[in-house]
Amino acid sequence: MADDHDVLKLGDQLCFAVYSAAQAFTRVYKPLLAPLGLTYPQYLTMLVLWERDDLSVKAIGERLGLDSGTLTPLLKRLEKLGFVARRRDPEDERSVRIGLTAEGRALKAKAKDIPLALGCAIGRPWPDVIRLRQDIAALRDALNATAGATDPA
Repeated sequence: MADDHDVLKLGDQLCFAVYSAAQAFTRVYKPLLAPLGLTYPQYLTMLVLWERDDLSVKAIGERLGLDSGTLTPLLKRLEKLGFVARRRDPEDERSVRIGLTAEGRALKAKAKDIPLALGCAIGRPWPDVIRLRQDIAALRDALNATAGATDPA
């Protein structure tokens, strides 16, 4: 590295590139999710439940990398929207399970074009998008390993 290069330039920081890209994702998703009545975090939660229905709040939180203090209000809002139902786990009364309602399952069909729309917004061929996702996941995993965190994916 050259001595005259300022390593603390904002535009040269990988962390800022990732951070600002995350903000851009949220801006792109907002109009795509508006017809569904979902926010971006709610959409991510629905993706988890569409993959596997009837999960504990803890399992959803682990998958998304969210604590229960953040996740509980989000789940309550999804319940008010009629997309999920919360219930106590009969095997462990301390645990709350989240299941999709019929409306929540039907929402999946309405959301099916969102990934394609996002791919179009990125403006790259689909194989490039897949490689980019793999590279970002590897970056996340390396950072989590360094920080001693668990993998939310």
